[in-house]
Amino acid sequence: MATVAHCLFCFDVLSARLEKRDHLSLHQVEDLWSRYQTRFEELPDDEPSELGVERDLQDDHEPLSDSDHDLEELPSDEEEPAVAAPAPAPSTLRLPTISRLRAPSPASASTSSTPSSISASSSRFGLEESSSKASSSTSVFSFGRPSKQPSPAPREERYPLFVTWNTISARGHKSLRGCIGTFEAQELSSGLKNYALTAAFDDTRFSPIRSHELPTLANYITLLHTFTPCAHPLDWSLGTHGLRISFTHSGRRFGATYLPDVAVEQGWSKEETIVSLMRKAGWTGRSKDWRAVGDLKAVRYEGKGEGCQWSTYRDWRDWVHETAREKVSKR
Repeated sequence: MATVAHCLFCFDVLSARLEKRDHLSLHQVEDLWSRYQTRFEELPDDEPSELGVERDLQDDHEPLSDSDHDLEELPSDEEEPAVAAPAPAPSTLRLPTISRLRAPSPASASTSSTPSSISASSSRFGLEESSSKASSSTSVFSFGRPSKQPSPAPREERYPLFVTWNTISARGHKSLRGCIGTFEAQELSSGLKNYALTAAFDDTRFSPIRSHELPTLANYITLLHTFTPCAHPLDWSLGTHGLRISFTHSGRRFGATYLPDVAVEQGWSKEETIVSLMRKAGWTGRSKDWRAVGDLKAVRYEGKGEGCQWSTYRDWRDWVHETAREKVSKR
């Protein structure tokens, strides 16, 4: 199940990239979020001072950097088909990707049932490898080495996942800003990091997210599970299931997916959802003719999501920063 800590981790990864600093590990974020939630409880006097991080204002740290991405997208799945996601290599990271609502470009349709591969020479906003060092003294939120005796990190679960960035207007209106994920099960620490950055910088429907947008952002994480082939295209429940379709038309293979919340948010019926998915995949036929499309298959799945806004991340981050300062001042 997705948690607020997962969203905070994605916020920290994104803001760290934009601020050219190191980010906390998922385990550190989970630990610090737990402490933040119970910060008013009295702690024993002998509790060790292991915030999980030490802040050294004088030490230099290597800035986070990622190598250029080769983004592997499914031909019919703008929203990421089940393509294996190889582990990051020293110079190249390949991610199977899927995005959220709109139809893919014509180039995304393949003449084969196998995924097509497109190369991005580099992530579109500073995702290229960086060899320069950034001093922690230049960042308000720089954390250095872990404590000498950190608590052991739990064994990570693996999930297919989606990372969504939305912007929230002053009147509370939500607009999609980027959404990419994968049906290939990922370890959460690496999967959340990779797709948080990819959704922020490489969703081709949008320009890369910039620093000034951070205060307007909300993050939403969906972890997927229980994939079941449908007996027919309408064999799924609105509000419960996400849907992934594939079909052949004019000798070409197409596919696309919607997360469980999309159809309900848009106010669609099941049939309207199917037609919209087919159009997203690249089909241009008349809506009433969707049943005539050959080899239309559907897989339903479930996904429990969690989200938070920048204000939650900011308040938590300020507490972590202040606590780190107090720890240093007591030495």
